[in-house]
Amino acid sequence: MQTFPNTLRHWRNLRRFSQLDLANEAGISSRHLSFLETGRARPSREMVVRLGETLEVPLEARNEMLTAAGFAARYRSADWTAEEMDPVRAAIETTLANHMPMPGLAVDRLWTIRMANPAALALFSSFGIGVGDSLLDLMVSDALPTVVENWPEVAHHAAKRLRTESASEGGIPEFGPVIAHLEKAPKPIDPARTPVIPTIVVQGDQRLSLFATIAQFGTPEDVALGSLKIELYFPMDLETEHVFKGMAEDETAQPAM
Repeated sequence: MQTFPNTLRHWRNLRRFSQLDLANEAGISSRHLSFLETGRARPSREMVVRLGETLEVPLEARNEMLTAAGFAARYRSADWTAEEMDPVRAAIETTLANHMPMPGLAVDRLWTIRMANPAALALFSSFGIGVGDSLLDLMVSDALPTVVENWPEVAHHAAKRLRTESASEGGIPEFGPVIAHLEKAPKPIDPARTPVIPTIVVQGDQRLSLFATIAQFGTPEDVALGSLKIELYFPMDLETEHVFKGMAEDETAQPAM
């Protein structure tokens, strides 16, 4: 079992804080912080919460810090279908609906699709992916290299994003095999000459060029919401925009649950 001193040192080192830096940011003396890390002093519940917030520790790991210090966990993980989650689901539904006719979806910590609008469902259905499926499975399949025109660039940046997310969460074991698979892709030859790296999907005579923006909840107090991300895809060219506008004219469904 992890002790509080070990957990505190782990997250301080992971965030690249010196003891003096963390003490200053948390508003405590460096001597007191040193005592906390060596176990010579025991933290109060409020101190554990303050240090977790200062280090921007994920909510689940903050619970682990509290437990290691001998306190009850503070942050819950509500069921996605619970009544108290109604405002959150409504906010996501509104965001995804307003983004039509372009694809939009919400994914959790392990990139499992929790909600998607019709355009996103149409985009991923050709890969057998829908609500409840993880995009990690798609990344390690043989499907993407055959249809993504710029697969080396996409694989490189996907691996980089997974490494960054894993580091920020203190390590996500499920990402390891996916990163290793993505890193087997050929190295990108030329640097990108566009503001963002698009994902260019070519199927038959259809060529879609998309880039994404990512949004998260600003003040989560729930473990699941702390890592939930909303991804909105935008067209990189007029051809892609026309394709999705044409799809919207044929289908007027609401975001899937």
